[in-house]
Amino acid sequence: MPSAITDLKPKLLWHYFYALTQIPRPSHQEDAVQQFVLDEAKRLGLWAERDAVGNVLVRKPASPGMENPPGVILQNHLDMVAQKNEDSNHNFSTDPIDAYIDPERDNQWVTAKGTTLGADNGIGVASALAVLASNDIQHGPLEALFTATEETGMDGAKGLQPNWIQGQLLLNLDTEELGDICIGCAGGVDATFTLPISWQAPTTHKAYQLSVKGLKGGHSGIDIIKQRGNAAFIMTRLLDSVNKYIEVAAIDAGNLRNAIPREAQAVFGSDLDKSKLNQFIEKEAEVIRRGLPTEDRGISVILKTADIPEQVWDNSTQNTILTAIRVCPNGVDRMSMDTQGVVETSVNLAKIETQQNHLELQHLLRSLDDAARDDLADRMSRLFQAFGASVQLDGAYPGWQPAPHSALTDCVIKSGQEVLGFEPNVTVIHAGLECGLLGQNYPHWQMISFGPTIEMPHSPDERVNIESVEKFWDWLRHVLTSLQTL
Repeated sequence: MPSAITDLKPKLLWHYFYALTQIPRPSHQEDAVQQFVLDEAKRLGLWAERDAVGNVLVRKPASPGMENPPGVILQNHLDMVAQKNEDSNHNFSTDPIDAYIDPERDNQWVTAKGTTLGADNGIGVASALAVLASNDIQHGPLEALFTATEETGMDGAKGLQPNWIQGQLLLNLDTEELGDICIGCAGGVDATFTLPISWQAPTTHKAYQLSVKGLKGGHSGIDIIKQRGNAAFIMTRLLDSVNKYIEVAAIDAGNLRNAIPREAQAVFGSDLDKSKLNQFIEKEAEVIRRGLPTEDRGISVILKTADIPEQVWDNSTQNTILTAIRVCPNGVDRMSMDTQGVVETSVNLAKIETQQNHLELQHLLRSLDDAARDDLADRMSRLFQAFGASVQLDGAYPGWQPAPHSALTDCVIKSGQEVLGFEPNVTVIHAGLECGLLGQNYPHWQMISFGPTIEMPHSPDERVNIESVEKFWDWLRHVLTSLQTL
């Protein structure tokens, strides 16, 4: 219930987070949440401005006697990933998020009913708003930067104008494990490969719909190392296992570039009886299950009868498309040689969409090394071009190169030790934070990223740990006060 969430501690932070859940804010639909921040700044008597690409900047004067320390920027993004379970009727454009404290996890987590929660990055946004509204935190000159459309291309960070922001120390509040301090992240590029389709009339007398469901999915950067099942690849493998018995009419999977696909559907014709066809498919599905992590072994592969399609792919098209996807790289491409246990380069097949004259494959390629990212894009482009595909590379953004011994990093580590009771873990993550882009126009900034514990972002299982939010809040307050000594 709403009152249960807003009664959590710290109350001011949870008040703002709950308010954010009531404002629809999927990527590219952020006008309302931007206006909410502007209105809140006005209510608090603070200077605020929205730029041409939708970033909102709020300034709060320093506490008395703390005017001289370097200015601090609290940075978050306002949009959220819009993912829901198949049985959910939620409309992300109009409906509030149905957030609640989960009794099945001992009331230790806040989650949502059937959809993403938006704790990524709503908890960070709420934290910054709570700092702006608080009158009991000692801090230097303060700015809060709320960026636009991070989840689908980092548009706000890309469009950030130079000389707009006055501060020098940036605290990105978008890391998802309490006790971690992130000082570097992967860059990325969107790769779209378009394979032509030649159609023919079906020659078979039956038709079927095949569905893949029940996978965990997850964040295509953070969770890629977990080798979770990709519904797009699994569907292609199942179809390929019965290729000689079917005539494919459509494959569709996934919907977001930065999420591992959880579900996929295909329609095809076949003269085999359903029981015989299902026997072949289940045999392959069992082999696939054995290769999945434990959390994905509950995968459902469902075969149903369907109406015979008006047209199907011709034999050459079907063989070409199934082969191209089957041999395409997916998952971890290379581990980092410098940071143990961290992925350097990866690729996620995020979406398959059958259109009128072609099949479109959307991938997100990531790397800590921009040269390795570009090499992977080149290799994949050559591969798909060999199958007759056209190639489009868009939205490249740089990685964030670590600065492990900065004064800011040292301060946040020391504050973490004092608040958490243990030394924070300094790390580099295989996900796209905005810091790499932000640093292009503000290369003099020192930057770190930290936050509370958020699990399963970018999926309907997303949840945020309540206790970690309170500890993170105490840590953030301590950092803001401690930075006066830099």
